[in-house]
Amino acid sequence: MALNFPTLLSPVSLGPLEIPNRIVFTAHYTKLAVDQPNAALAAYYGRRARGGAGLIVTEAASVHESGSFETMIDASSSEVIPGYSAIAEACHEHDCPVIGQLFHPGRETRGRDDGLRKIAWAPSALPGDRHHVVPKTLSAALIEEIQGGYASAAGHLCNAGLDGVELLASQGYLMAQFLSPRINQRTDHYGGALNNRLRFITEVVEQVRARIGTDRVVGIRLSADAKVDDGATTGEMLEICEHLESHGGLDYFSFVYGSATSLSGSTHIVPPMEQESAYVMQAITPLHASLSLPVIATGRINQPQDAERILASGQAEACGMTRALIADPDLPNKARTGTSDDIRACIACNQACVGHTSIGSSVSCIQTPESGRERELGPLQHAAQRRSVLIAGGGPAGLKAAAVAAERGHDVTLYEREARVGGQVRLAEKLPSRSEFGGLTANLVHECQRHGARIRTNVAIDRQQVMASGADVVIVATGSNPFSRTLPGAEEAHIVTANDVIGGGANVGSSVVIADWRNDWIGLGVAEMLAAAGRHVRLCVNGTHAGETLHMYVRDSLVARVHRLGVEIVPYARVFGADAHTIYFQHSASEEPMMFDDVDTLVLCEGHVPDESLAETLTDYPGELHQIGDCVVARTAEEAIYEGMMVARAL
Repeated sequence: MALNFPTLLSPVSLGPLEIPNRIVFTAHYTKLAVDQPNAALAAYYGRRARGGAGLIVTEAASVHESGSFETMIDASSSEVIPGYSAIAEACHEHDCPVIGQLFHPGRETRGRDDGLRKIAWAPSALPGDRHHVVPKTLSAALIEEIQGGYASAAGHLCNAGLDGVELLASQGYLMAQFLSPRINQRTDHYGGALNNRLRFITEVVEQVRARIGTDRVVGIRLSADAKVDDGATTGEMLEICEHLESHGGLDYFSFVYGSATSLSGSTHIVPPMEQESAYVMQAITPLHASLSLPVIATGRINQPQDAERILASGQAEACGMTRALIADPDLPNKARTGTSDDIRACIACNQACVGHTSIGSSVSCIQTPESGRERELGPLQHAAQRRSVLIAGGGPAGLKAAAVAAERGHDVTLYEREARVGGQVRLAEKLPSRSEFGGLTANLVHECQRHGARIRTNVAIDRQQVMASGADVVIVATGSNPFSRTLPGAEEAHIVTANDVIGGGANVGSSVVIADWRNDWIGLGVAEMLAAAGRHVRLCVNGTHAGETLHMYVRDSLVARVHRLGVEIVPYARVFGADAHTIYFQHSASEEPMMFDDVDTLVLCEGHVPDESLAETLTDYPGELHQIGDCVVARTAEEAIYEGMMVARAL
């Protein structure tokens, strides 16, 4: 069979290691394991290997006690060998090579031990902007100890059966700090001229090579452009890489974007959907053109056609497609078997992947809740008995339940009262830079159709129809409606809801105040939409800052955009009244009054309440009855899809 992606699916060599295709599941924090790799982590990587990944790079592991986060693998101890052996076996079972990433954060950490702040170490005692930590300068003796830690950790990983190691020197962490003359202001032989600033890395490479030999891979991950003032530009990175190539010992470069040292730079670590697909290639392509070692390119490459274009045009040798494989572990196999239309494309929402790990939960995906739960859930099983299933509501919850139930072999019919399915997603996709969120609905609809679930739109199904259906199982997924209340003075003011604005049904004046109780993407998105249309916008948030409930990379990108548009953000603002041209707030901490004058329109962004109107009429349904998603309590698409999956898996 002729391949649609001949370059992407062809083998390539990274030094002594040949990988079967060029799809790389790159290193990322999972929070599935603490201190030592475990069965959950092995199952997570094994699932991507089974799906056809060409190479897996395990998550960053600490090499020395002076540099670690609260919950990460400690590769400095030989106790990690059994856990890494299980990972190697899980990947090698499917002929997928696996290497491990080694890491020291330097100053970019908020690490704690038993709640106590740890000492942060760096080449020089200069703080970064983001973590508010003043580091202590590394002594020559501690530098030597940390370098030895890299070699020792590499030995542990390779003794466990991994195929090599990758050194993390990107995104403002310790190795990158040594490279930057704006961070590294040492006067000894580790600072000053470039060859001195490179010395920490080149000595680590030498020690790692001496420990693991020449038959294992040693790669390095670098930021093609740090996107911050104290990091390397693309031009500086080229000079760094040329020196590293000439020194020897490395088998490949892995390039990403961004830096952890600032809020603006860190948004590129896991870029949100506002960034164009493969936007990192503007910096990686010129680096590749001047270098000899193979290059892995990573950053918003979420479709095989994008990766094929990059590889076929000679811009890289392999592509990191990490979030793409979190969303669909079978992406490589689907690309190879000619079923790429069935790929569940990543929408770069960052909600359950990096969004989970940043709050202490394990990695997952809003579209694919099985991700990160592989060991807990196991493979999807075909139903022992085919049952008729009626689903009321075509939002994310209902669509997921329909897709999974049909895949398991059930006879599924879904009814949606609107002309289009999607629920709240239909509004989300209308906001600036959020159109890709609509891919969530497109993916679910395709999966319903592929597995034979019937979707009936423009049908407001009621109790009589449900009772007459005779369905074995009824799943109510009727979603939610905007929360509504009457503010004092509302009869004098022009007040609309965020849903009205997004849906295009509101006549908004030129001076707008948004009362944002939600503190998520809706208030910020409406502010951006209205400001971009020329309105004067004041975003008053009932929280400590705008986008308080969003992951930082999504929030900070949104905040940056509305700031450029001139939106005024007012925190700690609880709305309590209005009149013709004044909106009254109360400071939520001091409880002092706050007033905003010369207002034409107040936009209320106050959350949603469950639509239980159908469920309340079905309490006596003789068959099996379930409620899922927002009609239980209004939350997000993630909870809706998870509940849809879980109820369908249990049928």
